[in-house]
Order: sequence, then structure tokens, then C-alpha cells
Amino acid sequence: MQRFDVIILGGGLVGLTQGIALSAHGVSCAVVDPADPHAAIAPGFDGRVSAIASATWKMLQTIGVGAHLEGKGCPIERIWVSDGLEPGALEFIAPYEDGAMGTMVENRDIRIALRDAAGQAADLTVFQPDRAINVERDADGVRMTLASGVQLSAGLLVAAEGRNSPTRDAAGLRVARWSYPHVGTVTAIEHEVPHANTAYEIFYPGGPFALLPMQPGNRSAIVWTVPEKHAAGMLALSDRAWLAEAQKRMGGFLGEISIISPRSSYPLGFHHAARITDTRLALVGDAAHGIHPIAGQGLNLGLRDVAALTQVVVEGMRLGLDTGDAQLLARYERWRSIDSLSVSVATDSLVRLFDVPGKLPSAIRRFGLGAVQRIAPLKNRFMAEARGESGALPRLLMGEAV
Repeated sequence: MQRFDVIILGGGLVGLTQGIALSAHGVSCAVVDPADPHAAIAPGFDGRVSAIASATWKMLQTIGVGAHLEGKGCPIERIWVSDGLEPGALEFIAPYEDGAMGTMVENRDIRIALRDAAGQAADLTVFQPDRAINVERDADGVRMTLASGVQLSAGLLVAAEGRNSPTRDAAGLRVARWSYPHVGTVTAIEHEVPHANTAYEIFYPGGPFALLPMQPGNRSAIVWTVPEKHAAGMLALSDRAWLAEAQKRMGGFLGEISIISPRSSYPLGFHHAARITDTRLALVGDAAHGIHPIAGQGLNLGLRDVAALTQVVVEGMRLGLDTGDAQLLARYERWRSIDSLSVSVATDSLVRLFDVPGKLPSAIRRFGLGAVQRIAPLKNRFMAEARGESGALPRLLMGEAV
């Protein structure tokens, strides 16, 4: 039986970050993941990128992941939000002294950086590919047997297995969920006019059209949300026809464009767990909540879970408490519940608000965007949300070790 302070099921972007963050503070961790470790970092760009908010980027720097991402991402210095191509857009520009609002990074580069950082972590052991075939949780601790025959024990189990977390479901934690009648299509383009480190979010009835800046300055990722009934037809279009449709959404402001990665799609949905803790169990990332990609906050929300749980566990251990102590889990539940719910509800509301067709709803939306543009305190609040710097921040999100 191998003994650890914490066992993490799931070695994706959130799960592996959780293990690295805890081990950086001397907490011994095991990460168990069934995925092929080479498949996720295979060469080639699949169009998937993530916007890492500035606060989250500080955490990655603090726990040693940032050093492996140097030169990999594109800073987001400007965000442009509009209702179609109508006038009255909302524009966020990062104050020079505060740096970028975030960094756009290819998911493959994040996975490679996490793998390299995990390989240098003294208190982190990764079992991959492997999976738990038997898990026991009770007041005395957590015990599990892996498919490889290895036996593990710990004080706390962290579920980071994604939207369909079997650990969450086995614990009987109820989840509110629904599917959107939309499909997210992703690809990447090269364009004639440089993007100037700008992220564009253009809303249309049927779904938003997002252009996300990549390095070098004439490449952008596209996340194009389309009605579910049109998704198959959009993917079946020839490159020439697809580019013509994309130019209609863009209005040609980036000049001539060409496709540089395969087009792919994925379903969109919402889910939120009623509770994110149980006996010696904590949920993080998509195991706890899943939101529409409309504001690019999904991964950041999960990494905020990581920062909070790390602080709760590390501070508890310094007081002599066990990692799975009920007091610590109650603190984590309180800390994350309000933030994750408020972001989830706000994101869902945006989806529904901008999906209403017609001239009157469009005029109302443009009035709202214009009001935010003109009212400085309100605009600053939105900018703080985009940077991930609102609410009671864990120390890691401020760039400080716990």
C-alpha cells in the first residue's frame, strides 16, 4: 500500500495542475489517469485553445508551470464584444501598467508544460495509463486499487475526471444539467491583417463567433457556435464555402483568410453540482461545473478551484489537520460555491440573452453594451472578471505561495 496525502483521479489540465500545486507546497500526491500520455501531446494543432486569465497565469508561474510556457502563448491586450457587426461595441483595453488581461495558449502546449512540470515535482507520482477499479472512502481515509494492481491510500480524494465524473456520480452528488441547442465548431485561420493581440466576441442569434489571437500575429483560433441542426452541414462545407461564411461573420476586417487546421466540433451543455464535497472527497473543474465557452472562463473556473483547494489543504496541514478533515472540506465548499455558481449563471444568461433574434432585442443589447462602455466602474468590474481578479482570491491567484 503506497501512502499519499492526496489522490487525484484525472490527469487533465485541471487534475494535473492540482497535483503540481499541492506538491509545490510539500503535499504528497498521486495522480491517476487512464489516458494515453502520448496521445494528448501528439504533434499537430486541433484548433483547441484556452484563454488563461491574468490571475490564473500568476498561479501557473508560482507553481512552476509558467516557466514551461514561456513564449508559447499570445497576450490578450484587447477584447472586442459586439452584437453582430452593428455599431455600439464594448471594448476592453488592458491598462499598460497591469499587463495583459490574459494569455491565449494552445491546449497541447499547456499539456506539455504540465507534463514537464510534473516530471520535476518531488512530491508528485503519476500513474498513467492506469485507473481505479475499487475505491473506498470512510472516516478513516481513502483506499483504492488500480487496474495495474497498485494499492494506494490517502486522506483526501480529489475528483478531476471531467463532466461525466464517475466518482461524483458514485458519491450521489446531484447535478443540475441541460444541453444547449448549439454545437461548438473550432479551427484556426491565417489572416492578412494582424490581430493586434485582440480577442473578438461577435454575437449572432444562433450563437457567438469568437476570434482568439494566436502567435504569430496573423493567426487566430475560431470558436464558432452554430445551431445543432446546422452543425453537420457546416462541417461538410468545402474550405472555400466555409471561408466565405466565416468572412460574412467577420465583415472582412482581418483581410483575406485561409484555414490552417482541421475543423472539428463538440456539443455544448451546462452542469453544476449541488455540492462539491463529500466524505474525504472534493470535486474540481468540470467534475464540479461545466459552462458554455461564451466567455472563455471554463478552464479558469476550474483552476480557481485548484487555487482554493490548495490553500485550504496546505493551511489545514500546517494546523495539524488531516487533508480530508471535514472542517477543511466545508471551507472549500463555502469558498468555491458562490463564485462558481455566479459565473455559471452569468454565462448561461449571456447565452440566452444574445440568442434572441429580432431588431428590438438587438437594439436593447447594443444599448446595454454601450452603457457598460460609458460607465467606468461597471466596465472596470467586467474587466476584473475577465482577468480573474474579483472576489476573495486565493493567494496563488495573486502570485503568492500559500
